[in-house]
Amino acid sequence: MLLGRALELEELNRYYDREGSQTVIVYGEKNTGKTSLINEFVKDKSFYYYKARSASEREQRYQWGKELDQDTDHHFSYPTYTEIFQALPCDNTVKKVIIIDEFQYIVKASNVFMRELAEYMHSSLKNSDVLIILCSSSIAWVENSMIPMIKAEDYEVSGCLSIKELAFEYMADYFPGFKIGKILEAYAVLGGFPGLWIYFDDKLSVKENICKNVLDKAGALHEEGPHIVEAELRETGIYNTILASIAAGNHKLNDLYLHTGFSRAKISVYLKNLIELQLVTKITSYDTEGKENVKKGFYNIKNNIVNFYFTFIYPHLSRFESMHAQDFYNDFVGPYFKTYVSEYFKRICVQCMKQWNKSGRLPIKAVDFEEWTGKSVRIDFLLRGENGESIIGLCNFEKTVMCYEDYKKLFLDAEKAGIHVDYVYLFSASRFDEKLNLEAKIKRNLKLITMEEM
Repeated sequence: MLLGRALELEELNRYYDREGSQTVIVYGEKNTGKTSLINEFVKDKSFYYYKARSASEREQRYQWGKELDQDTDHHFSYPTYTEIFQALPCDNTVKKVIIIDEFQYIVKASNVFMRELAEYMHSSLKNSDVLIILCSSSIAWVENSMIPMIKAEDYEVSGCLSIKELAFEYMADYFPGFKIGKILEAYAVLGGFPGLWIYFDDKLSVKENICKNVLDKAGALHEEGPHIVEAELRETGIYNTILASIAAGNHKLNDLYLHTGFSRAKISVYLKNLIELQLVTKITSYDTEGKENVKKGFYNIKNNIVNFYFTFIYPHLSRFESMHAQDFYNDFVGPYFKTYVSEYFKRICVQCMKQWNKSGRLPIKAVDFEEWTGKSVRIDFLLRGENGESIIGLCNFEKTVMCYEDYKKLFLDAEKAGIHVDYVYLFSASRFDEKLNLEAKIKRNLKLITMEEM
């Protein structure tokens, strides 16, 4: 099932329909669904697929040659890339798609690959056009290292297509057996990665899915969290320390410094790398403690299953290895899971507000989204309009009822932060009390939203 990729599919078809040969780079994190997208794109087209290995240049050419031995009448030992390209099956009557997956492994080991690829497109395809798709799951390499690594005269790329996580809304289509609250719980573990969704069964509870797939030693996602970190990074001890510290609640640079003992300069460098890999995100936040309205960097773990690992498993690794999955869940996950999910509920609420802003469904046209944090102040989101108008919001997932007192405290927090309030949006995973419902009927600037309305 291909969900939420209509725009990406349309973009690939635009490259395919262009006159002449094209090269496009398709990249995104592992499990974002790049392969499913490509499979959908080529299902009615002539195509050739090669999955590159992490190997030396000589070994790469040897393995590729072996595959061509099986697919064609050629017999290679260690073919050049030019020989490989020339041996690819080609039908002059139709445009062919050539897919080279994880192509960064080839480029990192070869300084001739891109040049010979360009020569193949220009000289060997006189009577036939081709669309070459170069895929990669190494985001940081594509965005920061690829162009300097490829010589300018060899670099011929028509465009790049970034494949990002799917939005929360698509999970409802994938898991029709889950109610909205359970979909949110599943999202808090799996994120917007359809490559991970396939392991959860909506005929089981979220707890049963976590125990079966993540906590059980035979589970398909048992080592997924640490593997994502180890696959892209060296010095994993340092990165693990920083990620574990963030998961433990140290979201500011100074808190990370005090907890880890690393210098602030060192932490900043490693955080930059984690952000480039989309494992960590930096949020613009304001802190009203100490100094009035001080703008700060606030760091969260962005990848959901990495966050789940460092929140629940990493701090209890010895127990994790020695305990039965269900017992581990009951002791170390279950009592704190609702609090963990509540942070994701807030993120979904902010996503919802951004989408409503984009479609013109808000009373103002917001140009800035912010958060406010402090020991005594909680404002989950603040939207500022073009003319100075504002919307503040509060998101409730843990409490069974969102009360009128929560609404009044939000106003007090806004006053402490020096924020003028024009509109208030309250999100609740459950329900609102009678007094709050009555207030919303009286005041037009107060909006109450349940999960079903998001």
